[in-house]
Amino acid sequence: MLRSKRPAFKPTAYGYSRRKRRIPRWLVLMLTGVVIGVGGLLFIQTSYGPTRLTTEQSEQLHFELNSANAENQRLQSQLAQVSRELDDAQNQLESQRNKIENHDATVAGLQRDIDLFTEAMPADPRGTSPGIHAANFRFADGRLHHSILVMQSANFDSTFAGQMKLVVTGRYTNGRTGHIEVEPFDISVDRYNYVEGDSAMPEGFTPRQVTIQIFEQGTQTQRATRIINVPR
Repeated sequence: MLRSKRPAFKPTAYGYSRRKRRIPRWLVLMLTGVVIGVGGLLFIQTSYGPTRLTTEQSEQLHFELNSANAENQRLQSQLAQVSRELDDAQNQLESQRNKIENHDATVAGLQRDIDLFTEAMPADPRGTSPGIHAANFRFADGRLHHSILVMQSANFDSTFAGQMKLVVTGRYTNGRTGHIEVEPFDISVDRYNYVEGDSAMPEGFTPRQVTIQIFEQGTQTQRATRIINVPR
């Protein structure tokens, strides 16, 4: 009986062998992409990204930031203080404005009263302008105090400038009558002028009567005169 002959297996010179496996192409491409991406990111960060600070630079930056915050808080505090002071100043200004307005209103009212009083004052008995409409004298501590109202007529056309002279008649302690001339003094009158002052009298002399004289400036022309008793 004939038998078929199969070729006998012959080992190679290197012995047993298996087929080598290769790395898949897709894995190679993926790993290559990852490497390129990481490298590109590092390149971009190194070339265009923010510079990394050293520890000393970081501490200096924190110190400067804290200093800036402290300065900002100080300026904010100053601003608040200035704002409060400005509010206080504005309140004071408003208060002063109100006081001035009230003062002006009071002055206006007093001026109206004075105008009415002026019109109601009796005229100088001699009918002169300016005239001596009223006068008051008081003797105390060796001095004669005077308050004299001098007025021009309502239709006056200019300010009167002149001098006032006081001649005081009285008695000394020995009974002798005396006349004391007070040093003349300048006066000016528009519609009216309230003249006040005082003069020293000789020791032992008691005033009883005063003659008031008004002269034009620089002349002996008498414009007004009036005699007023001194209360005892």
